[in-house]
Amino acid sequence: MTRRMIFPLLLGLIGGAILIGLGVWQMQRLAWKEGIIAEIDARIMAAPVPLPATAEAAADRYLPVTATGRFTGEHLDVLVSRKQVGAGLREIAVFETEGRRILVDRGFIPEAQKAAPRDYAGTEVTGNLHWPEEVDSFTPPPDARTGLWFARDVSAMAEKLGTEPLLIVAREPTGAGIEPLPVDTSDIPNDHLGYAIQWFGLAVVWLGMTGYLLWRIRRRTV
Repeated sequence: MTRRMIFPLLLGLIGGAILIGLGVWQMQRLAWKEGIIAEIDARIMAAPVPLPATAEAAADRYLPVTATGRFTGEHLDVLVSRKQVGAGLREIAVFETEGRRILVDRGFIPEAQKAAPRDYAGTEVTGNLHWPEEVDSFTPPPDARTGLWFARDVSAMAEKLGTEPLLIVAREPTGAGIEPLPVDTSDIPNDHLGYAIQWFGLAVVWLGMTGYLLWRIRRRTV
């Protein structure tokens, strides 16, 4: 090996080691994230408990609960779209239980049925407490003409309807014509495998380019 090859070799090995290390780190993050998602899945599907007197997002997100009472008929509609189904509405309704007014995400109403009468005969709600993080700086305000919302903003909806800022996402039907959209983990990002593949791929390219450079240097020195 000539002296001219030492620096490119060291650079190639160090760079390759860093890229491989980043790939390994992403695989470790993948295992960590999968563990968290598994815990959330188990929490979501656990047996429901009575609605707590107080609840906080940090401690009670995804908590399975059940409540008995009545729907008042007050509601807000959120524009949603479902794969292979199309556009529709997600109904957020007021539910009175034990002297409290809370919000219930009843589920999906197809676009073709949005004007049909709503069934509010249900007296029991079973679902999961949730504080969706759907609002950002790009989310438009509710449509002033139609009253249609474009994201679930629990605080703003509670203020609009005069309820506690508490949302139960129903996982069982609460009335005819409305399909529950239960809480799940499909929206939790988990891209670590893709990142790991990218880092490992870059490592292969880096080492391959290093090998090619060393071969070119060797040919020039022969």
